Amino acid sequence: LYFHDINLMDILKQYGTPLKISYLPKISAQVQKAKKLFNVAMAKSDYQGDYYYSYCTQSSHFSFILEEVLKNDVHIETSSAFDLNIVEALYENGKIDKKTYIICNGFKRPQYIENIIKLINDGFENIIPVLDSMQELDDYLKGLNTNKKFKIGMRIASEEEPKFEFYTSRLGIRYNDIVPFYLEKVKNNPQIEMKMLHFFINTGIKDTAYYWNELAKSVNVYCELKKVCPEVNSLNIGGGFPIKNSLAFDYDFEYMTEEIISQIKNICSQNNTTDPDIFTEFGSYTVGESGAVLYSVI
Repeated sequence: LYFHDINLMDILKQYGTPLKISYLPKISAQVQKAKKLFNVAMAKSDYQGDYYYSYCTQSSHFSFILEEVLKNDVHIETSSAFDLNIVEALYENGKIDKKTYIICNGFKRPQYIENIIKLINDGFENIIPVLDSMQELDDYLKGLNTNKKFKIGMRIASEEEPKFEFYTSRLGIRYNDIVPFYLEKVKNNPQIEMKMLHFFINTGIKDTAYYWNELAKSVNVYCELKKVCPEVNSLNIGGGFPIKNSLAFDYDFEYMTEEIISQIKNICSQNNTTDPDIFTEFGSYTVGESGAVLYSVI
């Protein structure tokens, strides 16, 4: 029994079962593969924005995993208060600096908001809380020093497929509310800089009419927002690259990446809008194929 050319029987004799193992080089290989896919797709389409790979920490918080990921010049996406304690520890150990992008997603409980505010006040330049609701902005304005400028993003509430189990969930701000909310709450506040629109499809990046439709809607919202908000410059397309979870796995990464970039480019061209920088936040894709759990059959 071999895993990435390592004889597992020797390891099993030494450690027994059940045993969880991680093969770290696979993590860097996955990151480099995605970076290459996006950079090649951008070159083919003459795409003018940059690509930023961020790692979704909730997929694995182990220090050895995060340290391996960060060897590849990537950024971080968080989803809870203690993720930001990890960010602080990484900074103290010299693994990231204050220019690293920290994208803060998810529902924000009070401790999470407090930790975000602390990092902004501590001088992390690129921490971007992505608003999950229209009420969230007030919490930052209450907690931050009034002279402290900060960046925000907004999450677009995508329409999930009807058969999806979270169909009733509405994470984010509805398409039609994004521009009015910006004009009312953000535009005239010199403390806030609107940088990013974020959308995420829970069912993943798949070659389906549903996925392309949601992508097109989100890019159109970006173009509408850009007309009234020149400083917005990033589109975060979330995670969702699949991993090999069966021997019949078949997915055309190259085609999907090229199609995503060319569709974003085309919609922006039709709207006379500059190509946005693209952020992804791959979690399972980064770590999923590096791990295995071994059991003995009894």
